[in-house]
Amino acid sequence: MTVATSRGACPFQRACTVRNRGFETRRVPAYVAGEKEGANVYLVILFAAIAAFLALRLYSVLGKRTGHEQPLPKPAEERVGAPQMPRTIDMPAEVRDTGPRPLESGAESGLRALVAADPSFDVGQFLEGAKSAYRMILEAFWKGDRETLEWLVEAEVRDSFIAAIDAREAAGETLDNRLIGIEQAVVSDIALDGRLARVTVRFDADIAAITRDKDGTVIAGSMSDAVQTHDSWTFSRTLGSGDPNWKLSDTDEV
Repeated sequence: MTVATSRGACPFQRACTVRNRGFETRRVPAYVAGEKEGANVYLVILFAAIAAFLALRLYSVLGKRTGHEQPLPKPAEERVGAPQMPRTIDMPAEVRDTGPRPLESGAESGLRALVAADPSFDVGQFLEGAKSAYRMILEAFWKGDRETLEWLVEAEVRDSFIAAIDAREAAGETLDNRLIGIEQAVVSDIALDGRLARVTVRFDADIAAITRDKDGTVIAGSMSDAVQTHDSWTFSRTLGSGDPNWKLSDTDEV
């Protein structure tokens, strides 16, 4: 096949003449002859666009280094700083005691003896009950509530409380006291005498106290100034008895 042109090179002509042996001569548009070159140009442009898109995506992910970036962290063994506490695996987190000790050191041997005699005894639960009893007994004494004192206090202490209530009522005086709060309750001693268990608790509390006469006039104390009190109360219980309650058997000031 031969290609003849009337002037210049065919790619730059408006048309080319094609002559084939045995076939009719015909003219072909010039863009057909340059089709292959145009396709190559389009591919180059397409690849360039794809490369630019990937470059922009890489920039957006990694960013541009300016010389002020934070250094990469060092391996754990090379870091300098406060030493890390070792992990404890033999004690669950929920049973770790991070607060104040509810038991003074002098009561530890008594606690072991009490737990051996009564495995159900729990210091934390006992202290919660002792704090509730402390509040109830004080409020009953202030109000002259003999019935409540009857089942919370042992006979000797109860008789002492009731004698004080009788004397107060005979003088026409009333107590307008209020327990502001218990700052601390700590087991200071535990003793076991046969089946009789005695647990002593030291209470640090704030109490607002007012004494009024028969006319309601304040004769002592103030509701605006709380008094810090430090009491040592002993609770007793016979182990194995049908009565599960601990009763107040002794009181003292610390």
